[in-house]
Amino acid sequence: MPDYGRPVTGWRLRLYTVIFEADTRAGRAFDVTLIGAILASVLVVILDSIADIHARHARLLSVLEWGFTLLFTAEYLARLACVRHPGRYARSAFGIIDLLAVVPTYLAVLVPGLHALIDVRVLRLLRVFRIFKLGAYVAEFGALGQALAASRRKILVFMSFVMLVVVVMGTLMYVVEGPANGYTSIPVGIYWAITTMTTVGFGDITPKTDIGRFLASLMMLLGWGTLAVPTGIVSAEFTAQRSGRAPTTRTCHACLTEGHSPAARFCRDCGAPLPPWQHDAGPAG
Repeated sequence: MPDYGRPVTGWRLRLYTVIFEADTRAGRAFDVTLIGAILASVLVVILDSIADIHARHARLLSVLEWGFTLLFTAEYLARLACVRHPGRYARSAFGIIDLLAVVPTYLAVLVPGLHALIDVRVLRLLRVFRIFKLGAYVAEFGALGQALAASRRKILVFMSFVMLVVVVMGTLMYVVEGPANGYTSIPVGIYWAITTMTTVGFGDITPKTDIGRFLASLMMLLGWGTLAVPTGIVSAEFTAQRSGRAPTTRTCHACLTEGHSPAARFCRDCGAPLPPWQHDAGPAG
């Protein structure tokens, strides 16, 4: 018999519906509020990294940072309280990101001598992990992730072709131009081919001979067409994902898999029974 964990009922079911599902008025309001808090907290971290702003508003920024830390701590504990398997959620990708969003602030206080090994400000950079939490609240992130996963073989073949081209062209430029014109080795030629194909063109190394310029022109033209290929591959898969089903935020209580059909009775991944779908047809607010 599969272990579906402790049943989600009562206040835990209501809290679960608000936090993990966005098809209700309360769920949408929670998601919008949390997105705003995440963006604001990242803005505080960015502003605190500017010396002039930190010197004038260090106390205010510190208060705001602690406010966001306490808010995200409460959110993290609420998630653990309302899921069937708290340990499973804590070990999941978003569970780890939720933890990384709050741990650095506490570490900076609990380990004041840490600056002897590494500047405590390095820990503050980990707070930028909060921005990755946005992926849990935007449905299109899930569809895009599925499209990228479905395209991985095609993209791998495409990248193999690109690597073949840059190696061949880099080698040709090394032979044609030579060390006298800055192409001191094949890796340097490959570096030039990559910057040229991607249309970056740093200009730190350029061909001087007519043949070299002809090869460079081919690389530039090839780069225009090459950049469109992965976009087309992912776009086609994204369209297929979107046309295949109408996604919802209905979530399995046992494994937290999202996107179940409103008519589904069991989870498509783990087989756990699904509760009745709760949905508000009207707009939030």
